[in-house]
Amino acid sequence: MKSLTLPSIAAAVLAVSIISIVRSQPHATSTNPPLPPPSSTFPDCVAAVGLIEPKSENIAIGVPLSALVEKVFVKPGDQVTAGTPLIQLDTRALSAQRLKAEADAASLDAAIPTASANIESARAALSEAEAVLAMAESLPAAAARLSREEMTRRRFARDAAAAHLAAAESSLAAARAAAAAAHAATAVISTDITRSTILAPIDGHILQVRIRPGEFAASPASSNLILMGDLSSIHVRVDVDEHEAVRVRDGAPASAVVRGHHLSRQSLVFVRFEPCVIPKVSLTGSANERVDTRVLQVIYRIDQPSARLFPGQQMDVFIEADPAATF
Repeated sequence: MKSLTLPSIAAAVLAVSIISIVRSQPHATSTNPPLPPPSSTFPDCVAAVGLIEPKSENIAIGVPLSALVEKVFVKPGDQVTAGTPLIQLDTRALSAQRLKAEADAASLDAAIPTASANIESARAALSEAEAVLAMAESLPAAAARLSREEMTRRRFARDAAAAHLAAAESSLAAARAAAAAAHAATAVISTDITRSTILAPIDGHILQVRIRPGEFAASPASSNLILMGDLSSIHVRVDVDEHEAVRVRDGAPASAVVRGHHLSRQSLVFVRFEPCVIPKVSLTGSANERVDTRVLQVIYRIDQPSARLFPGQQMDVFIEADPAATF
């Protein structure tokens, strides 16, 4: 009996270990997905990922000048027309500069009549000197009695008067040029004041507003201050893998499903190719994150949307493949 004790204990320990190991193993259970995966309605298709965008694409509104923001006239969701004010920058410093520039221009304008009068005076002096010299030269008897030095003096007087006239004319031209430059500087400042009111470039909707009154708006901006776009027609920017690009033909029909809503299938109408294969931007929200895949971007229009869609939403897109395409 004693010879069977140790083997029995070893067998019991081994059995307990096997049972413990079996129980600790994970059990694979079959689970159904909460939603069925999207599927294509075409017998042969190219599957891709698309991003909803406005018809005009996203327009990032910036400011031409670095200044404090005085007013923001819009909020997300507003519909605006071309020329609608969006942002008003602080123009107090520019207004002061314009007042000084206008005063400088007025001072220079006032110098122009003085320069014109100097020309008339110099012209009269030249006429007098020419007349005196001509009189002396036209009378032989009188000229004979004049010394050579006196005739030279009168000729020099005539030449000096001509030089004074030329200098006066140059001064008038300089005064007019300075006045024109001052008026141009005033116009530049006035233009900057006008540009300080940022206007909507197109008819569209305000998608984002990232600036508030009192904040400093830098030019160029590190990020868009206002994002807008034309939502009269919704487009989908589809990234087709470069290896699948040959299977997508011009005008190919397509359909799309919003991520997470497999029942909201949208019919797509071909718009255009973006004829440049580019590195794919990973759809994580980071503008700089890239992967080593290159894609051909195809633009489609959503024909009569059957659901409410927003720019930036992802869609699973299925494009009818070209049956004649070969690899």
